[in-house]
Amino acid sequence: MAFNSYLFWIFFAAVIVLYRLLPHRGQNRMLLVASYVFYGAWDARFLILIAISTLIDFHVAQRVTKSRDRAIAKRWCALSITTNLGILGIFKYFDFFTASFARLLKSLFSYETDPVTLNIILPVGISFYTFQTLSYTIDVYRGHTKAATSLPDFALYVAFFPQLVAGPIERSHRLLPQIINPRRTSRDHFAKGLYLVISGLFAKIVIADNMAFICNGIFAASDDQVGGIDRLVGVYAFAFQIYGDFYGYSAIARGIALWMGIELMANFRMPYFARSPADFWKRWHISLSSWLRDYLYIPLGGNRGGHWKTCRNLMITMLLGGLWHGAGWTFVLWGLYQGILLCAYRPFEGRIRDSQPSIVRRLVETFLFFNLVCIGWLLFRAESAAQAWNFFNTILFSDFSATFLTPYGLGSILYLAGPFLLLEIWLARRNDLLALTTVPWGWRSAAYAYALFMLVVHQPLRTSEFIYFQF
Repeated sequence: MAFNSYLFWIFFAAVIVLYRLLPHRGQNRMLLVASYVFYGAWDARFLILIAISTLIDFHVAQRVTKSRDRAIAKRWCALSITTNLGILGIFKYFDFFTASFARLLKSLFSYETDPVTLNIILPVGISFYTFQTLSYTIDVYRGHTKAATSLPDFALYVAFFPQLVAGPIERSHRLLPQIINPRRTSRDHFAKGLYLVISGLFAKIVIADNMAFICNGIFAASDDQVGGIDRLVGVYAFAFQIYGDFYGYSAIARGIALWMGIELMANFRMPYFARSPADFWKRWHISLSSWLRDYLYIPLGGNRGGHWKTCRNLMITMLLGGLWHGAGWTFVLWGLYQGILLCAYRPFEGRIRDSQPSIVRRLVETFLFFNLVCIGWLLFRAESAAQAWNFFNTILFSDFSATFLTPYGLGSILYLAGPFLLLEIWLARRNDLLALTTVPWGWRSAAYAYALFMLVVHQPLRTSEFIYFQF
């Protein structure tokens, strides 16, 4: 029941009608039921796992709050962390590690063995809600938030359907009070929600799904079918595919939540305008990058202890961040690459951040760093490390030949993603991600009419699932 399906909007229409008719407590109970229906639509068995995670963390937080002995509270917190990461590890990483171990034995000792595999389906969104519940328990242990006293309210915090399967990963101090306290919706909520939903659908359907058509064709082609420039265009297409796809989901989630009086955090702030890795991670998947900072990087020591210890902490954090995205060596390499970028840029971050470069220099720095980001996206998209290396080698050392895919791909990027980037430039100048909701209604109507026209005209024959559903 994805946001880009008609079934979801029928479901949401029923939810919003019931929501308007019910009082606050009834709204929460209805939203909890709706969230479980939404999640169970993928596979009803997934509900068992999310219920287990919810019950464990609700009761552990209660025990932590009641424990006067800090050591006992720490053991309860450790139980929550171990259980949640254990469930995540079994469902997401068990087969990957056993298969990797079997390959290691074969390469080192020529010993062949069939790896033990569970062959179980990965529950949609398990990485997202696991991190969300973990942050709650840890924050209760640290004294940063109070334990929830209502199990249904906490269950809704874990399972709130707009952000359940692909984020944003919300913190309890932001989302729980909005669930517990009565909510009011206003015209402002509706206007901002409408902008977010339309821009999200545009990003997903017009940009991401059409870029997927180009990207998938180029990545599936053999070397004798495409040239080096074509490969580069395929990587650029994926850069806009993944941005449109993930921004689109996050924007729609925020928009429909606003229509119910709940404000979710912004997960993106024009990431392709970044000029450095640290700046990029303040703009891209903000809910995950801030989670990794607060619950992994800083506890490891953060930037305390000198340059090399800081780099060690960055490498560990980004390596695990890569693994969070997927159980595969390409994700490990992507995480290591991000860590290397952060370490390499670290001596210059302050100078880049504080400088006031000319427009030309800013454009050059932004374009150069965008290409470094795209190298990472090549690792992220490739089916294997060998395919990533083949792409990289072809792009750098081929005869730079190209087929019709190059003008078609570049033209599509400019035509479909160009207007969206122009909007982001305007938003950046206004320093307001929702600035379009404040302009006169005539201008807004024109923008929305254009977006809806493009949605109708450029809807692909096959819509694809959101990329981050697999994580």
